[in-house]
Amino acid sequence: MSQDDEKRLVDMMADMNEEEALALARAMLERGFSPLRVLELCREAMDLVGKRFEKGEYFLPELILAGEMLEQVGAMAKPLIRTAPGAAPQTLGRVLIGTVHGDLHDIGKNIVTFMLDINSFEVKDIGIDVPVEKFIEVIREFKPQVLGLSGFLTLAFESMKETIAAIEAAGLRGDMKIMIGGGQVDERVRAYTGADAFGNNAMAAVALCRNWTGG
Repeated sequence: MSQDDEKRLVDMMADMNEEEALALARAMLERGFSPLRVLELCREAMDLVGKRFEKGEYFLPELILAGEMLEQVGAMAKPLIRTAPGAAPQTLGRVLIGTVHGDLHDIGKNIVTFMLDINSFEVKDIGIDVPVEKFIEVIREFKPQVLGLSGFLTLAFESMKETIAAIEAAGLRGDMKIMIGGGQVDERVRAYTGADAFGNNAMAAVALCRNWTGG
């Protein structure tokens, strides 16, 4: 596979050419192309989709279709990663993740969930537009070492702050680490929300979780 194929896959996914993108991804994997690299190309495509959404070129239907394509490529790639030599079978820790209330975006969250899963974390994804009470309920049941709050829109920053404050008020912060990510999240937003750290991409989230759990 050449660099031309890599660019074609990114462009096809970003341009919503579902059938062609899935066919090319399948062909690349069947010919021995690295499944992790295929997923990285998917991430690049999702970045383009996000930028087009911000510019008003794409809307919710495109975001949904992009998420569906990502899920299908992931279903192809995941078994190949699981069976790769040296794959670690043990669970490194429990991670709870969800998109905060008021935000319906899940592309970035889905990529983070997927990459944590294939890196041997036990991940519980509770979806989008998650109310504060739901986070608290699941934290009590699941007892995660790490909580990931996702949000693409700027209004999500207030929701993140509210969620973290409620978790602390409920006495559930304890030793649990909280990371945030999505959209315009940066150090300023991290400080505002009270999170322990932020990540710009899925691998940054994996690195944070490994550091916090000793994995």
